[in-house]
Amino acid sequence: QVRLVESGGGLVQAGGSLRLSCAASVRTFSSYAMGWFRHRPGKERELVAAVSGNAGDTYYTDSVKDRFTISRDNAKNTVYLQMNDLKPEDTNVYYCAAVPTLGRVVSSTRFDYFGQGIQVTVSS
Repeated sequence: QVRLVESGGGLVQAGGSLRLSCAASVRTFSSYAMGWFRHRPGKERELVAAVSGNAGDTYYTDSVKDRFTISRDNAKNTVYLQMNDLKPEDTNVYYCAAVPTLGRVVSSTRFDYFGQGIQVTVSS
């Protein structure tokens, strides 16, 4: 069983920064692609960013490119999402996700495991 625990959310003013962390309880963390999702009103969860197991490949949805950075520390079984220049429309619950794959990460990558989610609120 894969357990994902997010931390680092909170309230920040527009233009500010937050860093989300996700600790994963898995045996071979580097064998998992990791991602961050958030909800879209009336639609499925949106893959915000993802990183391959060896960190050689990343994906970002267009709205966060040049503002968010995903990274991972395989020695600590942790993935991060650095969020800069936050906007009120980034307000959402962010979910950490994992899938056992050694392939590339793309918008259609299907993730198998999700954390409980953490709130990010950006005030204007």
